[in-house]
Amino acid sequence: MAKVIFNEELCKGCELCTTVCPKNIVIMDKNRINSKGYDPATVEEMDKCTGCTACAHICPDVAIEVER
Repeated sequence: MAKVIFNEELCKGCELCTTVCPKNIVIMDKNRINSKGYDPATVEEMDKCTGCTACAHICPDVAIEVER
């Protein structure tokens, strides 16, 4: 099973990762705010992740890592 790891402090909430996820499981965590004042990206249904790495590739801040 793949695992997506977000460096929440690097996330600026651009939401690009949410647009490229083929499973639509990357979301913005509206219940949390990082030190920059942004809602960071997260995955709530990690078991549905295929490990495609699309989210990591599109992230302009290199805030996402995918482990397979």
